[in-house]
Amino acid sequence: QVQLVESGGGLVQAGGSLRLSCAASGRPFSSYAMGWFRQAPGKEREFVASIFWSSRWIYYADSVKGRFTISRDNAKNTVYLQMNSLKPEDTAVYYCAAKEDYRLTGTADYWGQGTQVTVSS
Repeated sequence: QVQLVESGGGLVQAGGSLRLSCAASGRPFSSYAMGWFRQAPGKEREFVASIFWSSRWIYYADSVKGRFTISRDNAKNTVYLQMNSLKPEDTAVYYCAAKEDYRLTGTADYWGQGTQVTVSS
């Protein structure tokens, strides 16, 4: 059974940083893209960033380019999201996702349960 377990969320002031982690288990992920989505209250879930196994393909939403960095440690089956210069509009539940494809920007095969990120002004 595939599990994606997020950690690292919390409360931070605007301009601060947080690092999210997502540990994957249950199957080999060598052909999977892994990534992050977020959902703010009253809004639809939106794509944030994704990275393929080899790190050859990396994608970011325009709203986070230059502030967020996605990376992965394949030996640990873990993907990270380093979030810098956080803004109040980054407040949301952040979800880890995985898809057997080189690109993950929409639908996913697997989802984590989410971790709350709150940025105060």
